Amino acid sequence: MHHRATATTPSRRTLLTVTAAAAAAAAVTGAATPAGAASDERRLERLISRMSLEEKVGQLFVMRVYGHSATDPDQADVDANLKEIGVRTAAELIARYHVGGIIYFSWAHNTRDPHQIADLSNGVQRAALDRAVPVPLLISIDQEHGIVARIGEPATLMPGAMALGAGGSRSDARRAAHLAGTELAAMGIRQNYAPVADVNVNPANPVIGVRSFGADPRAVAGMVAAQVSGYQRAGVAATSKHFPGHGDTSVDSHYGLPTITHTREQWRTLDAPPFRAAIAAGIDSIMTAHIVVPALDPAEDPATLSRPILTGILREQLGYDGVVVTDSLGMEGVRTKYGDDRVPVLALKAGCDQLLNPPKLAVAWNAVLAAVRSGEISEARIDESIRRILRLKAKLGLFHEPYVTHDAVDRTVGTRPHLATADRIAERTTTLLLNEGGLLPLDSARLPNLLVVGADAASPSGTTGPPTATLAGALAELGFTTTVLPTGTAPTTAKIDEAVAAAAGKDAVVVGTYNVTATSSQRTLVSRLAATGVPVVTVAIRNPYDIARLTGQRATLATYSWTDVELRAAARVIAGRARPEGRLPVPVQRADDPTQVLHPVGYGLTYD
Repeated sequence: MHHRATATTPSRRTLLTVTAAAAAAAAVTGAATPAGAASDERRLERLISRMSLEEKVGQLFVMRVYGHSATDPDQADVDANLKEIGVRTAAELIARYHVGGIIYFSWAHNTRDPHQIADLSNGVQRAALDRAVPVPLLISIDQEHGIVARIGEPATLMPGAMALGAGGSRSDARRAAHLAGTELAAMGIRQNYAPVADVNVNPANPVIGVRSFGADPRAVAGMVAAQVSGYQRAGVAATSKHFPGHGDTSVDSHYGLPTITHTREQWRTLDAPPFRAAIAAGIDSIMTAHIVVPALDPAEDPATLSRPILTGILREQLGYDGVVVTDSLGMEGVRTKYGDDRVPVLALKAGCDQLLNPPKLAVAWNAVLAAVRSGEISEARIDESIRRILRLKAKLGLFHEPYVTHDAVDRTVGTRPHLATADRIAERTTTLLLNEGGLLPLDSARLPNLLVVGADAASPSGTTGPPTATLAGALAELGFTTTVLPTGTAPTTAKIDEAVAAAAGKDAVVVGTYNVTATSSQRTLVSRLAATGVPVVTVAIRNPYDIARLTGQRATLATYSWTDVELRAAARVIAGRARPEGRLPVPVQRADDPTQVLHPVGYGLTYD
C-alpha cells in the first residue's frame, strides 16, 4: 500500500536543501537573456567549485539499482545490490558513489506501477539532495515503446518506431512522444533513451529491426525530429541512438562487437541524416554505439571509445554540444577489446559525458578517479562533462522541482484520452500485405468462428499479452467466437497436428507469426493449416519480413510489435472496424532471391 502523504510531501529539510540548490544553479533556458544566461552559468560554476573530485566523478555515472524503493527494497533486491554494487539500496548507492543518474529497469524491479515509480523517483531525489553538495539526479529509462518498454499497463503503451514509420505521420510520431513523455515526467523520469535514429537497412539485424523507423534515411530523419520535439516539449530529455548508426549490423552488440563496412560517403548518406535532424531539432542527449566503423576510425575502436567518431565527427563536424551518453558499459560489444577499468576512461577521452551502467561500478568509478589523479584525464575535461550534465538538469527544472506527486500521476498516466490516442495511432500503422480474393475484412455474421494460433512472445513490458489471447479477446469483443491455441515460435509436429485438428469446422484461422526463418516450423504450421481449406490470416507480430517465407495464407498483416495496443488495432482491421493505412517502411526481399524485392518501401494494401 502506498501512503500518499509520505510519497508527496518531502521533509522541510529536503525542501530547504533543494531551494538552496536552486539558488546555486537556476534553470538555464534558451529564452534567457545574454546577461541572465551568464548569471546562470556563474551559478553552475559555483556549484561545480563546491564539488569534491569524488562528487564530480560520480556525476558522470548513470547506474542501475535493484528495488522498488530507494530506502526499503525487498530482501532479494538488497542481496542483488550487495552482490553487484556493494551497497544495499539506491540511497546507499548515491551516498557512496555520488552518481549523477539512475536508470530504471523492469527486471531490476524499479517499475511495478506508476505510484510506486513516482515514490522511487522521489526517494532517489531525496537521497541526492540530502548530500553536502545537493545535486538532483537525472533518472533515465529505455522506454522506446513497441518491443522495448520498461513500464507497461496501466501506463499508456504507444506503437513502436517501425509501426510509426509504417503510419508515416510525423504528427502522430510527435503526439506519441509527447504523451509518452508527459507520463514519464509525471513519474519522475526525465531522460528517455529514445528515439532510435538507426536506419534499418539490414533485414537480418538482430538488435535493431523494428526498433528503427525504417530503411529510408530521410523518412527516419523526419520521424526522429518529430519525436525529439514531442519528448522535449513534455519536459523529458530525448536521446537519439546509437551513434554513428547501428542499422546495418548482423551482430548483436549485447553479445559481440559488430563491424559496419559502410564507406564514409555511405555513412554520410545512410546513417548520418537522422542524427543531423535530431541535432537540428535541439536534441538533449545522444547515445553511442558499441560498433566498429573502420571508415570513420581506422584504429577500429568501438564508437563509444573512439575520439575520431565522438569528438571529430559528432562534436566538431556535426556541431553537437549536448550530452553524450554511452550505451550500457555492461554490453559485450564495448568489453571485447579493453578491460572494464579502461573502458570508462577511454569513453571520457573519446568525448562521452555520461557513463551508463558499468558492470562493476567500483572498478569503473575508481578507474576514472585514478585517471584524473594521475593526470591522464584533466579535471578541466571532467568539468566540461559536468557542465553539460548540470545544464541539462537545470534546463529540465530539476533544481527547482525535483519531486513528483501521486495527484499528477493520476491526472496524467494511462488516462482515457491517452489510451484512445494510442489506439487511433496504432490503427494508422497496421499494414495489409496480402488479401487474396478480398478475404479481409472478415464478416462476423458470415464467418463467425475463428481459431487463433501462433507465437506468444514474452511481453515487452511484462504487462501485456499473451498475443494469441489478446488477439482472440479483441476479436471476441468485435462479435466473433474464438478458440485459442498457442503454438509457440517453434511449433512441434504434435502441436501443428493439434492446430490442424482444431481448424476443422472453423471459418478462418488467425496465425500470429514471429520472426520466421528459413528453417522455422512456423512455415509448416501455416502451410498445413492452409491445406485444410480453411482460410488462413497471418499476422506478423514483430518483423514484417515473415511474409516472404510463408505460403498458403490468404491474407497477411504486419503489426511491428505484439503489445496489446498494436494487436487490438490489427483485430479491428481484421473485423473491418478500421481500415489498414500502414505502408511498409522497409523493403521485404524475396526469400528465394534476396537480391529481388518482394514488396518495396511504401507498399500496403487497403480495403476498397
